[in-house]
Amino acid sequence: MTVIGGGLVGAAIAYGAVRAGVKVRVLDQGDNAFRASRGNFGLVWLSSKGGKLPRYARWTRDAIKLWPALHKELLELTGVDSGLQQPGGFWLGFSEAEITARASLLEKIDREAGDIPYKMMEPRELREYLPGIGPAVVGGSFGPLDGHANPLMLLHALHAGLRERGADVISGVSVGEIRHDSDKGRFEIVATDGQSWKSGRLVLAAGLGNAKLAPQVGLQTPITTTRGQVLITERLKPFLKYPTNKARQTAEGSVQIGSTTEDVGLDDGTTTEKIEWLARRAVATFPALAQARLVRAWGALRPLTPDGYPVYQASTSCPGAFIAICHSGVTLASAHSMVIGPWMGGLTAAPPDFDVFLSDRFADPNKSFSHDH
Repeated sequence: MTVIGGGLVGAAIAYGAVRAGVKVRVLDQGDNAFRASRGNFGLVWLSSKGGKLPRYARWTRDAIKLWPALHKELLELTGVDSGLQQPGGFWLGFSEAEITARASLLEKIDREAGDIPYKMMEPRELREYLPGIGPAVVGGSFGPLDGHANPLMLLHALHAGLRERGADVISGVSVGEIRHDSDKGRFEIVATDGQSWKSGRLVLAAGLGNAKLAPQVGLQTPITTTRGQVLITERLKPFLKYPTNKARQTAEGSVQIGSTTEDVGLDDGTTTEKIEWLARRAVATFPALAQARLVRAWGALRPLTPDGYPVYQASTSCPGAFIAICHSGVTLASAHSMVIGPWMGGLTAAPPDFDVFLSDRFADPNKSFSHDH
């Protein structure tokens, strides 16, 4: 099996296949690619996912529960700590209207999907867990299954795990063309520099690159992009035991602040306007951050479908080819490894009720879901 794309989605799927016994090759464009992992806020997050698609809420819930096993396995295999912590997480709101809408959304998700626990809290109760919140916070919600990880260390761990398990990881590859030989049931993957590889199975997990590759294997999938800007502070004494939707403190002590969602095409830069907005919001949430020095700001592009939900699909015209598009590469990494990898590797059937994730929904407006997360 050849996986095109060595980011969080591709690496997780490839790792899941190779750990199940599939011979795997990964073609990775490398650090010159638009790495979504650079702009990932690092949350391993269930709360509010799937407001318009209960199957996505259940898929996310299952991934959350699989995460500790993936973390433990990668740590023991490679010695690389993906930074997983699952103490629960907080969403914090600045207005009563936000709080009311949040409560309605979480109640709906739990009712429709099941086993999605949450608790709404007023400021007095929030301060028992987050003593540093400011007066601008008028309420929030707590998700006991939520947590966070280190996206870059997770990517490092997956790549180290791939090599430990014998996968062939080839970096610096920009794929330009895919040819399908229907008589032999094989694919030829041709790089822009002329290198080529043959494979009986193929997984497109190239993020934004899937837009040009998918049609070559009979898959029509619309892909958009959003830019996320993220800030990082100097290392501070531990004060934030739980991740929140606006800031989280890493194991090293720095505070990550984020993130934005911007429609700017292929511009992965930073802007003064958004940096200021993120900083002001963070200080309103945790006033002590006003004294912290910012040491870095960066932007990254995330692949996205029009409704925000993933696409997992097998090609009917080119059997053996698959595509995976997802912007929750950290949260879903465990499910991508333990469920999607064996399926796309040919060892198991597709997960149940996965038809909702086919790209066919975009051809029929009655089957698509408006973007809600």
